[in-house]
Parts: sequence; structure tokens; C-alpha cells
Amino acid sequence: MPQDNKTSLVFDHVTLGQRVLFGFGRARSNLADEVARLKARRIMVIVSERERSLAEEVAAEVDVAVWHTDVAMHVPVETAEAARAVAREVEADLLVCIGGGSTTGLAKAVALTGGQRVVAVPTTYAGSEATNVWGLTEGKRKTTGVDDSVLPVTVIYDARLTLSLPVDMSVASGLNGLAHCVDSLWAPRADPINAAMAVEGIRVLGEGLPLLVDEPGSVTGRDRVLYGAYLSAVAFASAGSGLHHKICHVLGGTFDLPHAQTHATVLPYVLEFNAPYAPAAEARIAQALGGCDASAGLAELRERISAPQRLADYGFRRSDIPTAVDIIQQHVPEGNPRPVSEMALTRLLHAALDGSDPRDTFTEE
Repeated sequence: MPQDNKTSLVFDHVTLGQRVLFGFGRARSNLADEVARLKARRIMVIVSERERSLAEEVAAEVDVAVWHTDVAMHVPVETAEAARAVAREVEADLLVCIGGGSTTGLAKAVALTGGQRVVAVPTTYAGSEATNVWGLTEGKRKTTGVDDSVLPVTVIYDARLTLSLPVDMSVASGLNGLAHCVDSLWAPRADPINAAMAVEGIRVLGEGLPLLVDEPGSVTGRDRVLYGAYLSAVAFASAGSGLHHKICHVLGGTFDLPHAQTHATVLPYVLEFNAPYAPAAEARIAQALGGCDASAGLAELRERISAPQRLADYGFRRSDIPTAVDIIQQHVPEGNPRPVSEMALTRLLHAALDGSDPRDTFTEE
């Protein structure tokens, strides 16, 4: 019987190789076991000063060669070079990063040039730990790249480590993960496998975030959000950066806006912009969120968990918009469902600046 090539399923998918250890209250023992399994001798722990005491508890059974606490958002090149120098000085053969996305990002920057293996112990829902994407900021420009050498060999998830993360930051970080999922449905390398993980990630995050807000100490809520964040990162690593992430990388790297809050704020506007041109993805997002449509489902979730609303609250100004639009246009990914014009980006950023209703932002062009 002849094959119908027009409707056959064709895609090229890569699954990254990584060990994942997940369990409440198990970070300390899991880290000790991994250090032994990897036969590491010179361990450099990267952690912010704010989380140093938590990291010392997690690494209590590990012989640490050096503690490095010079961590900065968006990984400035100078910060990366300083950490690389420390790693060379102590001849580190394993980097253990304990913290959020900035901490993981710094470990990746060191591994990119030094070749060390990385074990990541996340304390937020950033997702960087499950990707082979690195990012560095220099001269108010953030550059990202893909290199398998920066992918942590092991991720140790322990929801107990997220209990001290304030609810508002937990919400922003969790919505950052949800943005990874949504973007993965129309990113340059979107395929059925990463789409399946993205949709499950949306569903789990949509369930877990309200639980976390209602009961911040809930193990169930924290576990679900952490699991959802992992799924979102795996989907993103496979699918690549879509329009949402390109916008947020510019806003973060050029204007030093906080990573999680920026993603959480911009997401509904990119969704509203792309959804009418990607009906299959829109339907899957709507189903995962339990809304009559994707935008309505996201709006209901955001209201339920008091999501960040305005870029103005984080230092973005109206006068910044033309510069942002100019830079973003240079990085718009190929294959975005909808053509991205200067006018559309300007409307999007004006709306996100003020927290306007996404449904009132765009008209047919």
C-alpha cells in the first residue's frame, strides 16, 4: 500500500544524557554518593553567600577543596573569569553548584572552558540544570550558546531545599518553568517528544503552583513544581529558544532585569501573540491548564497565584523599549508561528511594561 508522505511523522530528536536523583530530604546523601561514584578528588562548590549555610549542610559529607560565593545574575564575563581562575588554582575536577539559575549558570561558564564535570543541586525552579545551554553577559549584551560540556552530569532534586524560597519568588520561578514549556511548543526544534514533556510540565506546574501558594510548606506542591521545572527544562533543551526566551534574554542581559520575574511577566503576551497562529499548540496548552483557551487558562492561573504583572516593577522603562526592540529583532528565531514586526514587539513591550490585558494588545497585521 503506498505511503502518504505528506502526513507521515518525521522528526529529528536528541535526548540529553543525564542522571537525575529526586527525593525529599535526600540531597546530602545523594551528593555524597555521586561524588564517590564520579571518583572526584578536588571539589569546587559554587553557591551564593546567601545560601552558603544551606550548601554547607548539603555538602557536609563531602571534602570540599574550595567554596566560591562570587555569583551574579546573568553571569557577567568578569564573574565567570574570576571563577575560572579559582577552579584552575585548586585544580578542581568537579563543580558542585547549589542554588538557582545564576549559580548553575556560573558553573556552566567554568565548565565551558575548563572541562570540569558539574553536579547541580537546584534550590529554585529555574531549570538551567537540565540543559546544555550557557549564557554570558558582557557590555550589556547577553550571549547564549549550546555545548554538551556544560550539561551537568547529575542533577540532585530535593524539594526540602526550596522550602526557604519565598512564595512570590517561587511563583516567578515556577512560571519561568512554564514559559520553557510554552516556548518549547513552537521553538525551532519542536517535535512530538519534547512537546509531550512540555504539555505534562504545563499540567504539573498548573497543579503544583496553587498548592505551593496555599501551603508553602507542602511537600506535594513543592515536589510537583520541581518535577514540572525539570520537564520544562528537558523540553526546552531539546526544542531550543523560542521568541519568548529571546525577548527575555535581551531584557535580562541589556537592562539587568531579574530573570524569573521577567519570564513570568512576559509570558502571557508572547502566548497571546503566537497562539492564534499555532492552533494545535494552543489547544494543548489550553487542555493542560484546564481553560477554554490557552490565554484564558494562563490568566486564571496567574490570578490564582498572584503572578508578577508589570516590567515597570523591575526597573524597565518606556524609554528602554526602542533599544530592546532593535536588539530583539536581531535574534527572532526562525519559524516563529507569526511574523514578528517592529510594531508587534513595541506593542508587546509597552503592554508588558504596564501590565495591560494581553487580549487588548494585538490586532491583525
